[in-house]
Amino acid sequence: MNLNPQQTIIASVLAYSFCSGTLVLLNKLTLHFLPFPSLVVSFQLLACIILVYGAKFAGLINVDPIKWEYVKPYLLYILFFSTGVYCNMRSLNISNVETVIVFRALSPILVAFLDALFLGREWPSPRSWAGLITLVIGAYGYASFDEQFQTQGYGAYSWPTAYTIIIALEMAYGKKIVKSVPLATTSGPVIYTNLIGFVPMLLLANVGGEYSKFWDYFWAGDNQRLPPLAILLLVLGSVVGTGIGYSGWWCRGVVSATSFTLIGVMNKCLTVLLNTLIWDQHAKPGGIFCLFLCIAGGMIYKQAPMRGSVKLVPGITAEDDEFKADISNDVHTTDQTTSKDEEMADLISNSDRNIQRRS
Repeated sequence: MNLNPQQTIIASVLAYSFCSGTLVLLNKLTLHFLPFPSLVVSFQLLACIILVYGAKFAGLINVDPIKWEYVKPYLLYILFFSTGVYCNMRSLNISNVETVIVFRALSPILVAFLDALFLGREWPSPRSWAGLITLVIGAYGYASFDEQFQTQGYGAYSWPTAYTIIIALEMAYGKKIVKSVPLATTSGPVIYTNLIGFVPMLLLANVGGEYSKFWDYFWAGDNQRLPPLAILLLVLGSVVGTGIGYSGWWCRGVVSATSFTLIGVMNKCLTVLLNTLIWDQHAKPGGIFCLFLCIAGGMIYKQAPMRGSVKLVPGITAEDDEFKADISNDVHTTDQTTSKDEEMADLISNSDRNIQRRS
């Protein structure tokens, strides 16, 4: 099915948001049984590799071969990814989830600067700056209703600050390699990121002491086996995780780095909002209002065009030829797969909460 540029953007955003929200829910349920976030993500990465190569050997899809000249740029991307996960873990150790959300909401502003300085985008319009600032205000307002956030000292903000900077670099660099690494299939980037990211995730599991914790957990029961429901959730999470690998970089390929970062933050705010309304995490009315303010900020934002490709004149619409040409400049056949920092944030935070409930 052939989609025009505007339909492609809408479809990619919906696919990415659906996979992201579904994976967060599945991971939340999985961690109720298996509170080992790095091991769960490692299993999902391995399962994705098996699914992709299984489809290749069955003759269903084509997959790019592994080449060193393509591995090198992805190594730096995985370095950013792994460092971001580690900073996120340290952030949650010294602060709380609300603090991480506030700092995460700052990342689109940083990426907007990187977009304009290094990726050929125009600077955001006043309307877009207003949207980004509204997002930050909403995130801060939500966190300010949390008592733990109010009592934290400045020392609790060092790791969240590092996390925000690393995330901004990861998002900008991810857009760069999407445009510069000439992979021929949609499965190529999925395999590269999952293969290269698998070992660092196992190392992070070791840093978190998850191997010994899992061993104790496994032998604590009478039957020495995983609960059937936990296995089912792991399988479903792996399938959806593969989907987010494709949809995430598809979305990244057709929007700017700033827009993709903003979509990630919006998904996070929607997830938190649903958690407060559905689960036993009842936020104050002011906090819920601030979450809606975050969503409003994201809706106000308008993607900046490529520098020199679109004249910023009143009345330009998505039907204008110049606008379509600008969007088309971002559409590549190789722009699929994604990082799992957002999922790791929810995995780690939910794992901490499950452990606290059991202790």
